[in-house]
Amino acid sequence: MSKVTLRVIAEETGLSKYAVSRALSGKSGVSDATRVRVIETAERLGYKSGTSARQLQIAAVFDASDVINSELNMLKQAGAQAEAERLGYSFKVHWINAPEEVDAIARNCAGLLLVGSGRAVIAVRRIRPTGVPLVRIGRLHPMERVDAAVGSDRECATAMGGHLLEHGHREIVYVHGDKSLSGRAERLNGLREAMAAYPDSILHDLTWPKEGNFSEAADRLLETARPTAWFCAHDRLALSVFSYLLAHGIRIPRDASVVGYGDSAVVRELRPRLTTIHLYGAEQGAAAVNLLDRRIRQPQECPFPIRMTVPGSLVIRDSSGPAPVL
Repeated sequence: MSKVTLRVIAEETGLSKYAVSRALSGKSGVSDATRVRVIETAERLGYKSGTSARQLQIAAVFDASDVINSELNMLKQAGAQAEAERLGYSFKVHWINAPEEVDAIARNCAGLLLVGSGRAVIAVRRIRPTGVPLVRIGRLHPMERVDAAVGSDRECATAMGGHLLEHGHREIVYVHGDKSLSGRAERLNGLREAMAAYPDSILHDLTWPKEGNFSEAADRLLETARPTAWFCAHDRLALSVFSYLLAHGIRIPRDASVVGYGDSAVVRELRPRLTTIHLYGAEQGAAAVNLLDRRIRQPQECPFPIRMTVPGSLVIRDSSGPAPVL
């Protein structure tokens, strides 16, 4: 069998010997996609190189201002790192405070994961022109041509709404809080979808200004409304709802059901135990890495952006039950 040389690899890949040499030596001057193609060709032909696809790095970029989702983001990080290492990549995490910080990160990795909202969304616009493979873990702008691994806010909220409605609840409060958060808006849409099948149902979207608070908003609501269920857009809001209802002599779930979203550790000690939506953050991170790996190794395989959805699950505990007879 003839010796596999740089020339043989160059002929097989349609590249120059110079490009093949730089790809195999790990030097700059070739794209990460080209480097992977050269390495895979060299390994297939039996060329002995000190460089392999296993030395490529995936970078995960998080928005440092996203405090609300810190627990979920840590799960996404853990899942992404475990999957990246299983596939043979090195993995590095960056928490950014400004979108321009991703420029240097992109120049030194084979592919990028952008996690969260806010600055990460803006960073997409800076990364796409570089050609570095990119996957978002989080919400996108409509029709944005970027691969993404996303959750299922609307679907999960529809399921939770169905749970409450099936137990006889017809007047439901959606404890919204901050109206600027798109995920909470999607959950509201999901709840509306479930309630649309019940013409006699009433939905209250409870919000309050930054200078206000939940208690003041709830006081105003209860002047005219008699809800039997409270759907919290985020588990942390359930802490305020529990405290408020119990202080007003409203028993959970006998007088009113309370449900949340996220299955956060911070509410695990609530009693009665909180009915909520469990989110699979680690699985979402792993799915994103699989999609990114596909783009790195086969960049021309699929010409259109791909969306991978990781649905949550309904966790029924003690804080929800049949609607009381009023």
